[in-house]
Amino acid sequence: MAATKMGVPDAEAPETIVWQGKYVVAKVRGRWEYVGRTRNIRAAVILAVEDGHVLLVEQYRVPMGRNCLELPAGLIGDEDGAEDEDDLIAAGRELEEETGYRAAKLEDCGEFFSSPGMVTESFTLVRASELAKVSEGGGTESENITVHRVALGELTDFIAQKRDQGCGIDVRMLMLLGEKILAGE
Repeated sequence: MAATKMGVPDAEAPETIVWQGKYVVAKVRGRWEYVGRTRNIRAAVILAVEDGHVLLVEQYRVPMGRNCLELPAGLIGDEDGAEDEDDLIAAGRELEEETGYRAAKLEDCGEFFSSPGMVTESFTLVRASELAKVSEGGGTESENITVHRVALGELTDFIAQKRDQGCGIDVRMLMLLGEKILAGE
């Protein structure tokens, strides 16, 4: 059944742009304040699990004021002239740039929304497989990414260690911990 706006407070209120930068726009609709990406920019988040290991990245995130442990990810269509960039091409580029691994196979797992009560941003989850190490990774010169290849059986402890070190943990880690959390482990 399709969702309906009928009877939802503020759903039909006009949307007002409060502020806009190169990548982010702040908006108001009725009582709601929220942000989104400009120019239809989206993100690709890459789930690279193979041989019982997952590729993770750690990088300093200015809004958080600390390092964050995440799945590899990057923007799609953020470069001038690349507004129609293909999600899988962007995901492959970002995986290699951030982790140093190239995937022979990339699979679109669908569109997801990060924090729908506050952010309009969506991301495409991409499963990467048949991985080959081709470089050290680490991102571009404006990034300082540390690559972690973590055994799935050690993931819970690894995340706990990173949290104890003051590292933020991206919400998408829940998909890797899901069964353990449900089982109460």
